[in-house]
Amino acid sequence: MNNVEFGIGLRRLDSVAADARNAEELGYEFISAGEHVFFHGPTGNGLISLSAAAGATTRIKLMSSITLVPLYPAALLAKQVAALDLLSDGRFHFGVGVGGEFDKEFEACGVKVSERGARTDEALRVMKRLWSEDDVFFEGRFTQLPGVTLSPKPVQQPHPPVWISGRSEAAKRRCALYGNGWLPYMYTPEHLASSLQTIDGFAKEAGRSEPVIPGLFIFFAVHEDRDQGTKMAIDRLSVQYNQDFSKLAGRYAVSGNPQDCIDRLKEYVQSGARTIILNSACPSDYTTENERLMANEVLPALREL
Repeated sequence: MNNVEFGIGLRRLDSVAADARNAEELGYEFISAGEHVFFHGPTGNGLISLSAAAGATTRIKLMSSITLVPLYPAALLAKQVAALDLLSDGRFHFGVGVGGEFDKEFEACGVKVSERGARTDEALRVMKRLWSEDDVFFEGRFTQLPGVTLSPKPVQQPHPPVWISGRSEAAKRRCALYGNGWLPYMYTPEHLASSLQTIDGFAKEAGRSEPVIPGLFIFFAVHEDRDQGTKMAIDRLSVQYNQDFSKLAGRYAVSGNPQDCIDRLKEYVQSGARTIILNSACPSDYTTENERLMANEVLPALREL
């Protein structure tokens, strides 16, 4: 079985640089950052957070998890991704999502939530051309390019790895058409295995031969006391998503003591996951210990299954 890589999400907006250095020292292969313009609580901007992280680190890879692509003009986002890849010396991985959990942020940004999938698909076509071609002409539903050249281009060519996130059939098809990797969230191991089969089918329909890298985004809370770890995950996710997670955390998060977390993550690895982005689901004053326990007590048992 191939080696598994693990990443950690940047949770605290006021200590991005320090947290990024700590993640690198703990041996994580990725640091990640997500975004919302508006949500149920404080949120950052993934590209800005990862820019700060890039300046504070030298080796660890940087992943947006995820960038809300439909909220950006495609050409502007292509520029930002290229700039971040250059700033990080080719360490950036571009996580793509359509959003939709919070309609008000779409309304505030002047984007119809019903158009988010179409906007994302078109943006991916536009950005891939801008990253690898000169004098790009494009006439689309949302983007028109009058013969423009993006310069400088990304360090990674033809472009930084594109990770498609989501849960729907549309997201799986998008991954087969445009993604280098698949990064679903709120998935059970069974869902993950099934989704990889579906993506493989869509890829074959599209005539694609390059395999998709199977990944996963998942929340976690690890504590020497099993009940405390479980409670932290339930409490944090219930607040973050503004709903009761008491019956959902066991399915969609990793929690409990270190052995519980090893056992659950092993199920995801056995279902195909090779890149796992972990995001702390715990009080902010426990985040550092949560990430340390995961790195030192859980992940060594999983890296080379």
